[in-house]
This record gives sequence, C-alpha cells and structure tokens, in this order.
Amino acid sequence: MSAIWAVVPVKETSNAKQRLAAALPQAQRSALALAMLEDVLEALAGARGLAGTIVVTIDPAARELAQRYGAQIFTDHATEGHTAAVMGAARHLAERGDAMLTIPGDVPLVTSAEIERVIAGHRRGHAFVIVPARDELGSNTILAAPADAVPLRFGDDSYFPHLAAARACGIEPASLPLPGIGLDIDTPEDLAAFLAKPSRTHARALLDRAGVRAA
Repeated sequence: MSAIWAVVPVKETSNAKQRLAAALPQAQRSALALAMLEDVLEALAGARGLAGTIVVTIDPAARELAQRYGAQIFTDHATEGHTAAVMGAARHLAERGDAMLTIPGDVPLVTSAEIERVIAGHRRGHAFVIVPARDELGSNTILAAPADAVPLRFGDDSYFPHLAAARACGIEPASLPLPGIGLDIDTPEDLAAFLAKPSRTHARALLDRAGVRAA
C-alpha cells in the first residue's frame, strides 16, 4: 500500500474563527485556533500508519507549532482557501504515488485512535474514506488513495457531494462517523458542545484558564 500523509490546512490565526466573535474576543479566538491545531498535531503524531504530516499555511505561529511536531510546511495555495490548500498538497502527493488523509486544525477532540480507525478503513480496501461532521453536512476527514483520486470541494455542505464525487470516479466511499473528528469548532453552538464534553485537550485547558464555561 502507498504511504499515507496527513494534510492540515491552516488559515492565518491572527484573524481566526470569526463566527465565534459572539462568544470570544479576538485574542482568545486566535489562541484557541492554535490550541486546537496543537491537539490535532498531537493526535497525528501519535497515530500509527502515517508517513508524516504536512501543514499548509503561511501563518508564522502555526508554522512554528507544526515544526515542533515534526510536520513539513507547504505554502503553495495556502492563502486560497481550504479546498485549494488541500488539493495543492494532494497533487504533490499523487505525483509521488502517495495517499492523503486530510483533517482540519479545529477538531480538538480527535484522538490517535480515531486517526488509526480511518487508516484501518483504507487498509481494508477502501480508496476513499470520509468522516462527516456531526451534522452530516461538512467533511471533517477524508483519506484518498491516490491522494488526488477524487476532486474535493470543502464547505458547510460538502459531505454528500463528496460521496457523489467519489462514486462518479468509480470509487465506492466508506463513511466512518467518529465523535472526536466530527466536532469541528466554528460557531458558539460548536463551542458549547465542546465544553459539554470533559477533555484533557490544549483547547480545553486554554478555555478553562480564560474562564470560559459551558452555557
């Protein structure tokens, strides 16, 4: 089987998570974005079966954090949005014959065990494994082999279109709901759902220090 690389696209954290403005001031939103990224990088670093991690970003703080976890840094298409950043990395990996597991930097409850379950789905013969967001609208993780096997287009309503895109490419997708990966934090409602679940994450520690509590 081909090598599997994790790809994490990261926007500039200085202006991160605008949809959380009603719940957190900008400084806390920026700090939260980095804390969540560290939770993701930590889970990836502990997962068996990955060849390595690529973080697609131009953000200096994100670059520094990623390098602490041994990740490679790509800057190509980093400022062009989530889809362009991921597909740019996918094309690079496909040229080498590698597979891609892409995951966002805002799923702090992800665990190494969940990452390994996605990889196991691929090892069982699935060329396209997808983990939906908890509302089954977004696509929170996709493993594609080869990396560019299916054209991806991320957004708030991408899960079912990604299933259709895989089938249009002659690939039967495997859907794998996972609670940690499924909770990405974009809105105050997401934040409340995260705070309702006890965790020993960097994100939770940051919010506890800031005195942010579940409503």
